[in-house]
Amino acid sequence: MAGIRTDLAIEAREFYNKQENRQDIPGVVVDVDKDESYTVTRVKVVEDVGARIIGKPKGNYITIEVPKLRENDRELQEEVGKVLAEEVARLMSLNDQSVIMVVGLGNWNVTPDALGPRVVEHLLVTRHIKEYVPDQIDEGVRSVCAIAPGVLGITGIETSEIIRGIVDKVNPDLVIAIDALASRKMDRISTTIQIADTGINPGSGVGNNRKKLSRESMGVPVIAIGVPTVVDAATMASDTIDMVIDTLINESPESGEFYNMLKSMDKTEKHKLIDEVISPYIGNLMVTPKEIDRLIDDIAIVIANGLNIALHPNVDQDEMNRYLN
Repeated sequence: MAGIRTDLAIEAREFYNKQENRQDIPGVVVDVDKDESYTVTRVKVVEDVGARIIGKPKGNYITIEVPKLRENDRELQEEVGKVLAEEVARLMSLNDQSVIMVVGLGNWNVTPDALGPRVVEHLLVTRHIKEYVPDQIDEGVRSVCAIAPGVLGITGIETSEIIRGIVDKVNPDLVIAIDALASRKMDRISTTIQIADTGINPGSGVGNNRKKLSRESMGVPVIAIGVPTVVDAATMASDTIDMVIDTLINESPESGEFYNMLKSMDKTEKHKLIDEVISPYIGNLMVTPKEIDRLIDDIAIVIANGLNIALHPNVDQDEMNRYLN
């Protein structure tokens, strides 16, 4: 996986399968559910050998792929929110008295990195109500608090340090971290949601690793929810070259030997070569769609709705709207 920038377990699996020309990975269990509008892929890393191969710690990685999620279809967005709620609920072990802290990671001043703070804006937060006016809240509403701590460049403080300090004070039973991710494919931007119970390394997909948020570092379970918002330019260039070579092989069989030689180059070495060529001109360039403002707003509402349903399962939509308004 060296040189391949992606935060998605499903892409790490796809990359390995393509490189090794096989469908199974030792120590990794995969389950796929397909619907007309979406596909849910559950990747469970159960052994150390599987963790080493795909570069992800042992745990559960659930990917919801919705190709038409960018089409501003409100009914589809509501449906995906419910699917997200079901998948998040599978990973939680809570009761009505549980306290949940939601963390919106990212830089609110940079649109592709603003997913976390945008989700926090639409959450049903209730901890203050349950603490100060408990008689004003209905049964079945859990205690939820939220924070968007910003990034190191804004605060001068490691995000993990801010969160750990709040965790020690609030003492939640669960932390849910929301963050923007990096993907290998443009068609996964804002159409794919990953849920993981292994925590998260903020900025890992763009080569800007911060301290990990996990059960080990926070002292409580951490569920990470992320959506790809950027693609590495060198990865796009490498994939484009592969597509051109495939086309040339099909159209010019007489030159097949030369093109097959190019095609057989090690992907990691090819990516490294492309990165060395373009870095002096464009640096560590990440690419995002021009309509990213709308995409971030839409997917933030989808995730917030899903979390509201998962965290307050006994609250119907009318009650939810009353609290939010």
